[in-house]
Amino acid sequence: MKSFQRSQATTVCHRLAEEPHQLIALFGPRQTGKTTIVRQALSRIDLRSRYLAVDEPDSPTLRVPSDATEAIFPFPQVRNTDWLVRQWEEARRETEQLGRGYVLVFDEIQKIPRWAETVKGLWDADRARGLPLRVVILGSAPLHVQSGLHESLAGRFELIRVPHWSFNEMSEAFGFDLSQYLYFGGYPGAARYVREDQGRWRDYILGSLVQPNIERDLLLMTRVDKPALLKRLFELGAAYSGQILSYTKMLGQLQDAGNTTTLARYLDLLSSAGLLAGLPKYSNRPHLRRGSSPKLNVLNTALMTAGSGYSFDEAKADRTFHGRLVESAVGAHLFNTAASDIRLHYWRDTPFEVDFVLQRGIQLIPVEVKSGAKPRSLQGMAAFEQRFRPRRSLIVGEGHIPLDEFLTAPAHQWFEEI
Repeated sequence: MKSFQRSQATTVCHRLAEEPHQLIALFGPRQTGKTTIVRQALSRIDLRSRYLAVDEPDSPTLRVPSDATEAIFPFPQVRNTDWLVRQWEEARRETEQLGRGYVLVFDEIQKIPRWAETVKGLWDADRARGLPLRVVILGSAPLHVQSGLHESLAGRFELIRVPHWSFNEMSEAFGFDLSQYLYFGGYPGAARYVREDQGRWRDYILGSLVQPNIERDLLLMTRVDKPALLKRLFELGAAYSGQILSYTKMLGQLQDAGNTTTLARYLDLLSSAGLLAGLPKYSNRPHLRRGSSPKLNVLNTALMTAGSGYSFDEAKADRTFHGRLVESAVGAHLFNTAASDIRLHYWRDTPFEVDFVLQRGIQLIPVEVKSGAKPRSLQGMAAFEQRFRPRRSLIVGEGHIPLDEFLTAPAHQWFEEI
């Protein structure tokens, strides 16, 4: 695992080698390796750097393993804009003394109130002076980070997404086979428990990932009037992953559920945190998409299995559950690898249905998953093709595109290949 590097590490390395025309912003769900990516990039460049973890005031000094990187000063207890300015000014002095490039990194920068406005002023002043100070910011609360970037730092940053780990990555780094990836998902920090103790793996997913993701990254960073509802909605969505569930049915299963507008907003929050998406129904009339029943899909299959009560062997033996697991893995893969100009939907016009629909502009690609859990007719695909004339159609599994091959191809690739 020590030698494995995600592709984003190379991207960051290349960006740091360029003149600092833009901030570098990495964001993504918890435990996807953002910190490791930046540390690996710093170890590959000939620039000194300072790495500051905003949310770890009591942690020991963090050192990046490179002769070109200085030791980081102990963290002060106060994390506010005054602290941010002091750290930035220290980096400025180092840059001026060295007479060459320097890298300043803030991890979990969204924990500093009004960070974006402060960074804007500091960054603009450095550009006016021509100071070769490169700045990297990281965050695991995407909505909060992105709002700060787009509202205060428009045109001043390059965004690098760090999604959940793919099947290829978990296979190369930890030796996962397809069955292990489907059940244990793509959390690298949990991989150590897969062969040792599945109980510890389950506790890690639910206690060390899901709970802080909701309680720290969402509840502390965003206004949520009904926090208990947000948690229950995630649990419901994980249990129903791979299924279409109307807001009315959700309201019937959730106490103090408020209204459909609240549920839709909370689904957006869970999606922004990399937990659970509510995929809209495809329609060529946008107002019908907004009012459609969502198809629930976890964005990492570990989120579905950890709370399911199924062991690894039991999940494989239950054909119905395994079929939903396969479909959820396909949906998560498409969602996580979709470029910013690609949208993911499902389609249904009773009695016809298509599992997923990729949309890029006017181009459509329907995707049907055949997991073997039950006979699947392709009448839905035929009806969709007749009505919408898609660019191409994809069938995953059972004599068509093998699942393991499909999970190696990012969503945009299907628009580029015919």
